[in-house]
Amino acid sequence: MKRILILAFANLFWLITFSQTSNFVKSDSIIYPIHKANIGKIAFMGQIVPIENFKETDFLESFELKEKTDFNIRVFLGNSLTNYLHLLSPKLTADELTKNGNYQFTFIVDKKKIYVENLNVGAGSADSKNQKTILRVPLISSTNEDSWGRFLWNRFLTNGGQEAFTNGEHLLKIEIRPYLKLTEVISGNIIAEGQIKIIIPEIKVNEKMVRFQSIKPLKDWQISKDNFDKSKIEELNRKIANQTFKNITSIVVIKEGKLLIEEYFNDVNRNTLHDTRSVGKSFASTILGIAIKEGYIKSETQTLKEFYDLKSFQNYSTSKDSVTLKSLLTMSSNFEGSDMNSESIGNEENMYPTKNWVDFTLNLPIDKTKVVDKQWDYFTAGCIVIGDIIHKSVPNGLEKYADKNLFKPLGITNYRWEFTPQKVANTAGGIQLRSLDFAKFGQLYQNKGAWNGEQILSQEWIAKSLSHQMTISENEYYGYLFWNKTYKVNGVDYEVYYSSGNGGNRIFIFKDQPIVIVITSTAYNTAYGHKQVEKIMQEYLISAITK
Repeated sequence: MKRILILAFANLFWLITFSQTSNFVKSDSIIYPIHKANIGKIAFMGQIVPIENFKETDFLESFELKEKTDFNIRVFLGNSLTNYLHLLSPKLTADELTKNGNYQFTFIVDKKKIYVENLNVGAGSADSKNQKTILRVPLISSTNEDSWGRFLWNRFLTNGGQEAFTNGEHLLKIEIRPYLKLTEVISGNIIAEGQIKIIIPEIKVNEKMVRFQSIKPLKDWQISKDNFDKSKIEELNRKIANQTFKNITSIVVIKEGKLLIEEYFNDVNRNTLHDTRSVGKSFASTILGIAIKEGYIKSETQTLKEFYDLKSFQNYSTSKDSVTLKSLLTMSSNFEGSDMNSESIGNEENMYPTKNWVDFTLNLPIDKTKVVDKQWDYFTAGCIVIGDIIHKSVPNGLEKYADKNLFKPLGITNYRWEFTPQKVANTAGGIQLRSLDFAKFGQLYQNKGAWNGEQILSQEWIAKSLSHQMTISENEYYGYLFWNKTYKVNGVDYEVYYSSGNGGNRIFIFKDQPIVIVITSTAYNTAYGHKQVEKIMQEYLISAITK
């Protein structure tokens, strides 16, 4: 206890001394009495109270955690972030500090450290890092306020917070430190901290939704009689029902070509059309493969100059002439476009407001730092070009061609496309199908391109599409608009190829098992959407259905 008191006093002394003496860059003055009285503290609040009206009676002592509400923190600092970072590396300039440093957040629940995050250096402007001594950070927003704080909170929940917040009362503590990432990550002392009692209301679970859902007869699929762990599925269903796993709408499992599991949640059913976002990119790959098989397009090695007068677009260079369809399929072209970089001029969010998405893409400059077919960089705009090329090359356009050559052979009649401003079916994503029909799409690949005796796709195209065309990370690869990774469950490796869309929408095609899994979700633009699907696969589905 004595050691703890000494450390606490030392940290407080550091905060007060530093706030009074260090001024590497000019920061905002500490002028409000509420600020002066609470340096180094984090105040929790519900609705936003302007700082000039903020009183200590507005500090929340407890909060009932629920969605569609407002939960904010207001941080009272003794100095600006840049000044704190200066203590960690006095030789760096202010510009170097702001480009390499930010806040480190530590989340502690019931005295147990749950999650630590070094906030991305791009969160917050250089000016705010240099100047701000008071921060308001929304953690939950009823209006979906655009802020890094909401995504930080969701990442905390996804990485242990959800499990820690069981029904009842919990003590949440947040600590904030400065950090710098140079040759290694270094962090400083606590510059602000605060705690609050979190109340988790008990969610009434509909036990009917927890029980394994029996499969009603249907003409499109035979029903499997294979054994699997129903108790494991019901355990998963309970977590979906009590919102441990949020916004899951369906789970379908096909094993050996037969329907093994068909579960629906959150007011959807067998006939619901699901917006699976970028899952639709894989359909672009499929339709291109069919067009090549039928000779309307020669090969994925064809270059853009064979389809467009590239000199008529902005930022022409000879490098554009050699961009291939394959490089767009594998996300390895050298266009200056990246959806992983919000500041990229070719980011998809910059494309959607424009009047012509193809022109937007072909007007982009070439990124001279990229080597074609060597560097993977997620590039949605490239899929729009693929769709446009198909549309121009096949009889009656892309939409009718896909209906005749893909959907009708699979017996898919109920579906909905989204369209580009030029009224071309959107191959960047957004095609809506029933879960059982997404399963047919996955099974087509499991069948090596065949369906009811008809070879819809060539086996060669299937092999190319479901292969390690590009390396993303140690355990993740990319094919022709399909992802690839390996799950290890109970000491066994399960390699899967999959289509993936915003919110945690997936179609999994197992490499060495006769299994297809479809998971649909509406957890769009959340930090937990994809992560909870990983947990569902890793901890529940694979072990339940494999022997």
